Amino acid sequence: MAISRKEVEHVAELARLNLTEEEAELYTKQLDAILEFAQKLNELDTENVKPTSHAFDVKNVLREDEVRKSVEREEALRNAPDTEDGQFKVPPVME
Repeated sequence: MAISRKEVEHVAELARLNLTEEEAELYTKQLDAILEFAQKLNELDTENVKPTSHAFDVKNVLREDEVRKSVEREEALRNAPDTEDGQFKVPPVME
């Protein structure tokens, strides 16, 4: 699958890029080489390869949940500028 200069210029226009003549020529060659390389992947025999979502076996690396002592309410509210009924009191944000 080859890409034409006209297609490169069209994509550049959609991306609001101003390409010089040299850039348009260079990008056309580079994109064409990339597409040619990607086309080689179609030559691979993947008949006996199972579909995967990851190349490596991914496991949960998070720690186990464990119950720990929490901050007491009074300690958490100690430096609050304003409290009411054991909660932080903040200015209203909605009318």
